[in-house]
Amino acid sequence: MEQVKKYLGIIWILLGIYVGYERITDSLIKIGSDKLEDRVFGWVVLCVLVPIVVGGLILFGKYALDGEYKSKE
Repeated sequence: MEQVKKYLGIIWILLGIYVGYERITDSLIKIGSDKLEDRVFGWVVLCVLVPIVVGGLILFGKYALDGEYKSKE
């Protein structure tokens, strides 16, 4: 079971990198839009949501790789 947690840690880290790339590129497209609401939404996603989501996924994956979620039994 511990090996599965380590493999899932790698998946979480890769998922964090992928989501970060997707959200950053989408936010940059929205920031370049002519509509004001698209630009505001793009900045909010880029400055607030991307760091929280990507940081959480990568940190969760790092902890899984380091074995922080081992059973104490």
